[in-house]
Amino acid sequence: MAARKCSACQKVLPASAFASNRSRPDGLQVNCRECAAEYYRRSQEAKGKTVRVKVPVPRGHKRCPQCEEIKPHSQWERNKTSSDGWASYCRDCRAARNRVSYFQRKYGLTPAELDAMVAEQHGICCICLSAPAEHVDHCHETGRVRGVLCFSCNAALGQFKDRPDVIRRAATYVEGNAWKPTLVAPGVYRLPS
Repeated sequence: MAARKCSACQKVLPASAFASNRSRPDGLQVNCRECAAEYYRRSQEAKGKTVRVKVPVPRGHKRCPQCEEIKPHSQWERNKTSSDGWASYCRDCRAARNRVSYFQRKYGLTPAELDAMVAEQHGICCICLSAPAEHVDHCHETGRVRGVLCFSCNAALGQFKDRPDVIRRAATYVEGNAWKPTLVAPGVYRLPS
């Protein structure tokens, strides 16, 4: 099939200018690709939606819809289920989106709420008051967010299993007031008062 006429613009164009349509006898759409794209754009705008402008992308590259940058495939994750075999967003944007999604799903925090918590603490850990606040701390029983801590303080609370009595004994021990339990009988200890 050499050429055919577009029913919208009335131009005679090569068959490659028409998209396929199996239900038609010749297997091609009646409108050329450009006219079909223009029709789609107008119908979407009538619904109040916008259509992305098609940007030419060199071979071996892909355009990220979030940062709108064209990047080589080395900056993308593989995705077998997508039509082109690559993820929808570049690695950087995907990581940022996953971070936002994680905090929303796990703690119910939006990025603005998380930033407000860190700003309220002046960007430092509420326990050691020296390291930057980077890890959300929460009660494992209620799920309530308590604050934002540094890695070490957050890990320490986890090691103490969030038990205030154990944390107080640890503080007393560090201050040099080691009060060791006395073995009274096998398996029975007496704590100093």
